[in-house]
Amino acid sequence: MSHPESEAEIVSLLRNHDIYPTTQRVIIARLLFEKCTHLSAEDVFRLVNADNRHVSKATVYNTLGLLAEKGVVREVIADPTRIFYDPNTQPHHHFFDVATGELTDISADQIQVSSLPPLPPGARLEGVDVIVRLRPAK
Repeated sequence: MSHPESEAEIVSLLRNHDIYPTTQRVIIARLLFEKCTHLSAEDVFRLVNADNRHVSKATVYNTLGLLAEKGVVREVIADPTRIFYDPNTQPHHHFFDVATGELTDISADQIQVSSLPPLPPGARLEGVDVIVRLRPAK
């Protein structure tokens, strides 16, 4: 999977997903792809503003929501208190360490879902996300 590296590539990625590339959106997208890890909105807010920038919390949250809505990143809800934003939009699953809050990828081919219940009338399957919760052994 190739991630955009330059500002021009990030601008192009945003435009290709029908997102107007404001300065703040480019900064937030660049951060997600540079870190190439799972970040919460609070992580993004803290990291974006670490260099004396003044990007509001509302802008960060709204931008992350827009990036997820348009398919630039995935939202992963592993913990009921926060959403993680994942720059890897390819099908895959996750380990979630409940002690550290760390989320790590599991390749899609390492988990097999053998059956699903019938879908409600009028629904179509969008995807299956498996989150394996871990706790340190005693």
